[in-house]
Amino acid sequence: MNYTKVKRYVVLGILFFLPVAFLLFLYPATHNYTPLDIVSDSVLDLDQFSSDNNEQIVLKDHITVLGFLGEKPMEHSIAASNLKELIYDKFKGFKKFQIVIVVPNGTQEETKKLREEISSYQDTRFWQFVYGNAQDIQTLFNSLKSKSPLNYNLATNAVFIVDKDLNQRGRIDDRKDNEKAKNKPVYGLSSYDCILVDDLKNKMGEDMRILFTEYRQKRKGEFNSEIRRANEITK
Repeated sequence: MNYTKVKRYVVLGILFFLPVAFLLFLYPATHNYTPLDIVSDSVLDLDQFSSDNNEQIVLKDHITVLGFLGEKPMEHSIAASNLKELIYDKFKGFKKFQIVIVVPNGTQEETKKLREEISSYQDTRFWQFVYGNAQDIQTLFNSLKSKSPLNYNLATNAVFIVDKDLNQRGRIDDRKDNEKAKNKPVYGLSSYDCILVDDLKNKMGEDMRILFTEYRQKRKGEFNSEIRRANEITK
C-alpha cells in the first residue's frame, strides 16, 4: 500500500469519525441540561380578549411570547422590530410557537400599521394582536411576575415566556458565574427587555431553545428532570 492510499484512508477515517465524535460530544448536553425555571404558575388565559379575525387566541397548549404595547403601539416599533428579528424569525418554524401582543380596544389601526412595518412581506401568521379593556389587560398582567408595572398607557418593553400549561418561565437565579463565586445575592429573570438586544439575542434566545428542547424530550419520553419553581413569588 503506497503513501497516497494510506493518506486517502486516513482522510476518509477522519471524515467518518469526526461527525460521530461531535454528536457524542453533544449528547450529554442535550440530555442533562437544566430546564427553564417556573417563576409563576398562575398566568391567566385570554378568554376576555378578541383578535383581528375574531378567532379565539389562547395561551394554553402553546409556547407563547407575551407582550403589552399599550394604547400607542407604534411608539414601541423598535421593541417590536427587535422581537420580530431576534425571536420571532428564529422560532416561527417550531410547532405551537406564537407571539401574542396585548393592546387596548380601539388600537386596531395602529396595530395594522405596526404589523406592516415589522413584516417586510414576511410571514407573520404566528404573531397575534389581542384586544381588551384596561381592566382585563391589567388583570392579565398582574398574573405575571414582573419587576416593573405597566405604564399609564398599559405598555411595557418587557416580554414574558408562557409555556403550554400557563406557567411563566424564566430564571430563578440569573447571576453570572463571577457573582456566584462572590456569593452575591440571588436575583431572577422573569421578563426580557425588547430594547436590549443582548437580552433578546442571548438570554431569551437561549431560554426559548431550552424550553423547546424540554417539550421535544417530553414527546420522546426522555424528559425526567425536575423543573425548579420559585417558592415565593412577588409581583
